[in-house]
Amino acid sequence: LICSVILCDPILNKHKPWIETSYHGVITENMDTVLLDPPLVALDKDAPVPFAGEICAFKIYGQDAPFEAVVLNRTSGEGVLRASGPVDCESQKEYTFIIQAYDCGAGPSGADWKKSHKAVVHIQVDDINEFCPVFREPLYKASVTEGKIYDSILQVEAWDQDCSPQYSQICNYEIVTSGTPFAIDRNGNIRNTERLSYDKQQSYKIMVTAFDCGQKKAKDDVAVHIDVKPVCKPGWQGWNKRVDYEPGTGSKQLFPKMHLETCGGPLSGVRAMVELQTNHIGKGCDRETYSEKSLQKLCGAASGSTDLLPAPSPSTNWTASLLTDSGRDSDLIYRFDGRQAANVPDHVVPQNLTDQFTIATWMKHGPSPGLRAEKETLLCNSDKTETNRHHYSLYVHNCRLVFLLRRDFTQVDTFRPAEFHWKLEQICDKEWHYYVINVEFPAVTLFVDGVTYEPYLVTDDWPIHTSKIDTQLTVGACWQGGEVATPRFTQYFHGSLSGLTIRPGRIETQKVISCLQACKEGLDINSLESLAKDIKFHFNPAQSVLVVEGEDVDSINTAMTKVSYINSRQFPTAGLRRLHITTTVQCFGEDTCLSIPDVKAVVMVLPPSEPRITITGSNRLVRPAADLQGPLGVAPFKELHITSTVMKGDSFGGCECGGALGREDAPSFRRPGVMEVMHNLDYCDILLIGEELNPDRESLEIRHICWYNMFPCVIRGVDSMAHYEQALRQVRYRSWRPATLSERRFRLTCSELNGRYTSNEFNLEVSVLHRSAPVEHVNHMAAQPQYMRPVHHPLMIHTLNSHMSAPPAATVVIVVCIAALVVIVVIGVYRIHTTHQEESREDEDEVKDPEEWDNSALTITVNPMEAVDEEIKEKNREEEEEDEEQGLTSAESDNSDEDEEEEEEEREEVRKRKQRAKLEWDSSSITY
Repeated sequence: LICSVILCDPILNKHKPWIETSYHGVITENMDTVLLDPPLVALDKDAPVPFAGEICAFKIYGQDAPFEAVVLNRTSGEGVLRASGPVDCESQKEYTFIIQAYDCGAGPSGADWKKSHKAVVHIQVDDINEFCPVFREPLYKASVTEGKIYDSILQVEAWDQDCSPQYSQICNYEIVTSGTPFAIDRNGNIRNTERLSYDKQQSYKIMVTAFDCGQKKAKDDVAVHIDVKPVCKPGWQGWNKRVDYEPGTGSKQLFPKMHLETCGGPLSGVRAMVELQTNHIGKGCDRETYSEKSLQKLCGAASGSTDLLPAPSPSTNWTASLLTDSGRDSDLIYRFDGRQAANVPDHVVPQNLTDQFTIATWMKHGPSPGLRAEKETLLCNSDKTETNRHHYSLYVHNCRLVFLLRRDFTQVDTFRPAEFHWKLEQICDKEWHYYVINVEFPAVTLFVDGVTYEPYLVTDDWPIHTSKIDTQLTVGACWQGGEVATPRFTQYFHGSLSGLTIRPGRIETQKVISCLQACKEGLDINSLESLAKDIKFHFNPAQSVLVVEGEDVDSINTAMTKVSYINSRQFPTAGLRRLHITTTVQCFGEDTCLSIPDVKAVVMVLPPSEPRITITGSNRLVRPAADLQGPLGVAPFKELHITSTVMKGDSFGGCECGGALGREDAPSFRRPGVMEVMHNLDYCDILLIGEELNPDRESLEIRHICWYNMFPCVIRGVDSMAHYEQALRQVRYRSWRPATLSERRFRLTCSELNGRYTSNEFNLEVSVLHRSAPVEHVNHMAAQPQYMRPVHHPLMIHTLNSHMSAPPAATVVIVVCIAALVVIVVIGVYRIHTTHQEESREDEDEVKDPEEWDNSALTITVNPMEAVDEEIKEKNREEEEEDEEQGLTSAESDNSDEDEEEEEEEREEVRKRKQRAKLEWDSSSITY
């Protein structure tokens, strides 16, 4: 009865298994047994109850752990851990995962099983010496100088793929080749054991092997080649003293085969500085030689600047007495020797600088003689008479640049900054530099060659009392009009200036400043991505100095072969550019160990193929008087074409060479001949030949801007030849009283690079064809005018019967009738053709909307000095026209309707011309 009760009770699984909290194991790679500490045993308090007290499984949780746990005895809970796949120490040295034990549950079905807590298992993979040492290089090369004992000629290096320190480290190197004067240490350093002789043996080949710390030998020995060199002199080798540069070839390597000979000495670093000396070219280097205003437009500078040192002309004559040095590709430079200065006319000087303005100039200046030199004034605005107050000035004093700005009481009434001082090396180094002073009162910033400098000293002063005394702006000195017996110049400047401008109302941006002073030639490095990682290099802002630094001589050699010269100008300044290379070599533990001689070479920029600018078109334009009287007049340059060609001779570098250009071994594919090129123009002049235009009856205009007697008429601005053609074709000549006019002659010339290259003189004659009264004996078929289309009529005589004989009187009558008919037909055709031409031209001009022409770089220049004369002439024209209108007689009122309509059109044209004339004098600032 008792037994029956026990058998009927269900089995209860009350407890979960128990295992250790952590295990540490070791497995040898390529084996499967893991030695665990402590051993893998699971206990269950339900023992000895069947199933509930037994251990059925161990489960492993871990990402890709190549292990499995197996139960050896369910009752005792013993288990074993083994590898389920290959275990490689080189792939992974350690493994960490989680293990849990599971009992057998409450019965044979395994229901109600329980699991133990999680235990951490750390497995370490033991290495075996399965790999041989391998050398990192297949071949080692070195060179030594004869007669020297080296501590280390070169170092060979092997490595082992085994994972443990015991088997992966290289413990020994050995020279296999016997009988050689070399030895090798445990670190792989090879040295010579005796002094080598170049005459005895010029090279050695030795074989070297390596052993790891398990004494496993390298599978393959490595060859070491050691060359013996005779005693040499350190220095750069493989370079040419002269490098020719052809314009338009882009970047050219300067030293394609250059290498540094260090005579085998171990070096820790090399520093080479390449300097391109261009101080004798233009203003310090090859720059664009357009006019200052053209350069400002190209660089995106704001408009409104005043050029205080323009080229001398009838309207800018205050610079005529100054010394010029303009023999360098039309680059206008003024030289001041302490005796010249110029007063800028009042109408040119900006009257209100405001709190924001910019002063910019190129300056070359050297040290002044004497310990306490006098002030040297570049720009000065002072009282013209009575007193000697300086309102603002820019001067040099003891190699310091000083800017003076005195405000008046209407602007400030307190003690404010007035003098700003800069002490810079550039001021007295006798080199060209670009200076820009940006004034945002009370702050003033100086830019020198695009680099910003703050003043080291700022002094304050009281503002100037307001007065009615006129001021005088002077360049090259300061005007002293008061407090002296005779007004005179003082504080003369010694040096050279170019491009001196002042812009009121705003300051210049850093981007524009950098553009205005940018060099178009410099040093460059090709293929930067191919340089070694240890190479460091940097340029100065002008790219005239390049510094290359590196630890390895081969890397330095590679870098130096990629140094190149580039000139981006289409027509660069020809001549020599000097190259100077200085080199410093450092050895281990020493500042300098080798003296490398300097390298001096030259780059010869060959003369560019000079462009031949040619203006072509019809040299004679014949138009009836009615065309000149029309509202649009005639377009004298409507058929004009501008082309430019160069001669492709021996010195021309064309694109046929492709990538070979710049290499000494490049083949030549040059073919002589003429090639058309595209480039910019910077101005075109229209000159009137003969008597002056009469503003009462004729005008020359473009886009309602009229030139009368302000010749030459200038269209200025850097732009393409196509845009200049488009602008010139819109020039219109009109004559609303052509009765007394027979012809007009014009001469057109265009320029590139501020007059460096000029076109041919294109002469054009505009002839007026007047209407003639009908005369019987005039034969219109004999000489047709140029504007008339030839109309051919069949000869009537071919339609007559040759067998019929007409009387002589009848023949004469027939001929006269035919002639009269021909005259009538020709006159009718002419009138129809003339009317059609006028309508076609008007329609064509209406189709070509002027607003679509967006030549933002072109400026129509009109002389502002003619404004007063134009106003006087306009008043006289108005008075004459009023008298004419009042003097109309009754006889005129009897004219036909056609005459009345023509008179009305003339009066309407006069009124339109008067309206346009009011704007003509102020058109110098209008830009297209």
